[in-house]
Amino acid sequence: MPLITVSLYPGRSQQQKEEFAKAVTKSAVEILKTKENHVIVVFDENPKENWFMAGNQL
Repeated sequence: MPLITVSLYPGRSQQQKEEFAKAVTKSAVEILKTKENHVIVVFDENPKENWFMAGNQL
């Protein structure tokens, strides 16, 4: 059962997240040879001030 976590800044619409989840699910089914109802997509939305790369805030 694939669990796919997507980390992103807040601000995407529910429709955008639904479209993305459908596209990711379709790819997971094709590539991982799993069933659609076995794929879980979780959106983890964190404010931009919580993101850092190489010790520097993005």
